[in-house]
Amino acid sequence: MNSSLHVTRNDSILEIILDRPKANAIDAKTSFAMGELFIHFRDDPTLRVAIITGAGERFFSAGWDLKAAAEGEAPDADFGPGGFAGLTELFDLDKPVIAAVNGYAFGGGFELALAADLIVCTRHARFALPESRLGIVPDSGGILRLPKILPPAIVNDMVMTGRHMDAEEALRWGIVNRVVDAGELMTCARDIANSIVASAPLAVAAIKEMYRETRELSVKQGYQHIRSGALRHYPAVLHSEDASEGPVAFAEKRSPIWKGR
Repeated sequence: MNSSLHVTRNDSILEIILDRPKANAIDAKTSFAMGELFIHFRDDPTLRVAIITGAGERFFSAGWDLKAAAEGEAPDADFGPGGFAGLTELFDLDKPVIAAVNGYAFGGGFELALAADLIVCTRHARFALPESRLGIVPDSGGILRLPKILPPAIVNDMVMTGRHMDAEEALRWGIVNRVVDAGELMTCARDIANSIVASAPLAVAAIKEMYRETRELSVKQGYQHIRSGALRHYPAVLHSEDASEGPVAFAEKRSPIWKGR
């Protein structure tokens, strides 16, 4: 395992800490390692949720390692499986990822957070896409994902000027799910992860799949696509043992026992 990544497992929850002083910036080598880790998470049936955070209290991640860039690493270098940071282009990951943003999430660090399914952050967190001020562009998902959340004027402001957005503004715009004190960040992320684990794994996978496959479609087209049989998890969940277990457990006033099948 790459020494810049600290990985722990709490039952079915995988926790990843990016630790590259001083700013948790990501070079190609680290990105490759992150991709391998997220693929392991994807392929391990006993893992349900991943939490990604940064070491320290100042930086979640400053994004692409500009020191590596100055030494010749190209903006279009091969960043490995899953794209930059291992997650930004891992489109077949049907398990939830929570970004616990412990400080500044700039450039590719912000793009990594945007690639997660939920974001919790500290009150001192800041978000920015400053690439244009460095002569590059936010092409690891920022210019693609941010317009799906924010109005065009706000997106243009962020990507053309590189301005910072604080945690409270990010919460108002719906970029983040929770804003908490620094000491509560991982507790909050773990609470959300445990809430997800309490849901049926096939149902969660189907929800991610359905959202991904229909988000660009009209409601009518979305229905047609869902009913077409083209999806993997949606048909499976309808006739699964878990789909029977849920109502029975509810009727018996007990917690369901999910089997993932």
